[in-house]
Amino acid sequence: MSRNDYESGRLNLPFVGHTTFAKSPIVSDWQQIDADFAVLGVPYDMGCQYRSGARFGPRGIRAASTLFSFGHGGAYDHESDTLYLQKEQVRIVDLGDVDMIHTDSARCLANTEQAVRSILACGAIPVILGGDHAITAANVAAFSQQGPLHVVQFDAHLDFVDERHGVRYGHGNCMRRISEMDHVTGMTQLGIRNVSSSNQDDHQAARDAGSTILSVRQIRRLGMDALLAQIPADRPLYLTIDIDGFDPSIAPGTGTPSHGGFTYYEVLEIIEALARRNPIIGLDLCEVAPPYDPTEVTSILAAQLLMNTIGYIAHYRAQGALEVAGQ
Repeated sequence: MSRNDYESGRLNLPFVGHTTFAKSPIVSDWQQIDADFAVLGVPYDMGCQYRSGARFGPRGIRAASTLFSFGHGGAYDHESDTLYLQKEQVRIVDLGDVDMIHTDSARCLANTEQAVRSILACGAIPVILGGDHAITAANVAAFSQQGPLHVVQFDAHLDFVDERHGVRYGHGNCMRRISEMDHVTGMTQLGIRNVSSSNQDDHQAARDAGSTILSVRQIRRLGMDALLAQIPADRPLYLTIDIDGFDPSIAPGTGTPSHGGFTYYEVLEIIEALARRNPIIGLDLCEVAPPYDPTEVTSILAAQLLMNTIGYIAHYRAQGALEVAGQ
């Protein structure tokens, strides 16, 4: 980045201006999205079974993302000698938030699905800011016309409950609902551990549906190559990241923390390996609950992970480095 880059425009420090994701331009007409990546907030937490607060996740993540949007020259990674997220090459826009109707979960999730469909119709990759994990079933439902896909989940919890007292669309049901969708050919569920929201029967049902379930410790024992061998190389991927997949020592701001989670680089390196090999056609990051983290490190972790993920997806698409069959 040259000295003149700063002098020729606004300095635009993180605490200045509008708090959009990465200080990206706002698009309010969701039928006219001209971008590579469209960021959409879903401030919904009516699916929570314990502590609410994830409705404030999109605001928290957006505010934290301004920390990583200072400057004009992209994001240079000296380890790989790669310049990511050059504004001339990667177009990111912020669509704002899906409208939420308080106490009407069905309407909120329907609004979410329709919004994601609008993004896909314009040819952009949706980047969804949750909200609790119930929204992921609506997100993935929107891909029904996009062809077969595989879902990769980072999470402490399996989220494979079928129904409890008539509830089928809470944050503990989302992966079960996704497994029932015809356009989803399988799931890889990573980080599942300890006391979970799903019982033994739910784990067996997930396996019967074709899911691969791996804990953090199992992944560490496997190593990267063996882990990638568990994930189909010939399928587009949808990534869903529950922030409680990370250890609460680095991500305390969530409603259902679970110790023994991932470190930052463990998840980042898996995502980069997947972006190098498979098309990633959509992603969400859920369950950030800023009220439980006054230090804001959870929101910063979420924003940094998303910025890097967008950078990897864009870089490997541009490089034509995908090793998927037919690419």
